[in-house]
Amino acid sequence: MKSIRNILNSRFKGNGNFFLQLTKILGFKPKHVKFYSTAFTHRSMNIKDSKGHAINYERLEFLGDAMLSAVIASHLYLEVPSGDEGYLTKMRSKIVSRAHLNQLGKDLNLIDFVESKIPTGQFGDNIHGNLFEALVGAIFLDRGYKYCEKFIFKRVIIPYVDIATLEGKVISYKSLLIEWCQKEKKTFDYKVYEDTGKDEVRHFSVKLSIDNKVVSKARGTSKKKAEEKASKRAFFAFQDKISREI
Repeated sequence: MKSIRNILNSRFKGNGNFFLQLTKILGFKPKHVKFYSTAFTHRSMNIKDSKGHAINYERLEFLGDAMLSAVIASHLYLEVPSGDEGYLTKMRSKIVSRAHLNQLGKDLNLIDFVESKIPTGQFGDNIHGNLFEALVGAIFLDRGYKYCEKFIFKRVIIPYVDIATLEGKVISYKSLLIEWCQKEKKTFDYKVYEDTGKDEVRHFSVKLSIDNKVVSKARGTSKKKAEEKASKRAFFAFQDKISREI
């Protein structure tokens, strides 16, 4: 197993631009590079510290998620004084949705920094959002709350957070559709089965029925993605009714 010192040394020897590229993304020079090295270390590297604790980005991901929620919650609280708890919670969920975090990670090309024994092409989309959260966690440990807040404002709030746009943004078509069905006392059923197609990546297909009638079908690389696609198609089929009643 590699030690954290070895991985830091190998990173700087193998990629002399790591520090410079990281500084460009952050907007400031990191003080403790070890936090950022950990933020880009995948568990497949099987690195442990002197006490046997695993070193990878997962704990930093947890910390970064909390920091994102705190900073964005504070911003929404000040920006929308008329918003009640439910409204603020829903708006925050839209900003820190998995799809949005994944896009943030992609925009910064964070996957280029990953140390992993697994080829990056085999990772799913969530790796991008996970790395973004881990990076935020590393900033907090390295420089504290103020620097963390500045980074989130620069990379998330200023370029992407528009209250009017977010108010009309759907986080989950499945949740919205289920809410409508329950309110209107309609039955719904997602029948998911493994696709027998010839794709290299395994796919799942889903048939969505409302009141025992199939209203949409979809395919996806996971059951969750297939259900969400089918829900989105059903949502647009019933959009006028749902918009009036939700």
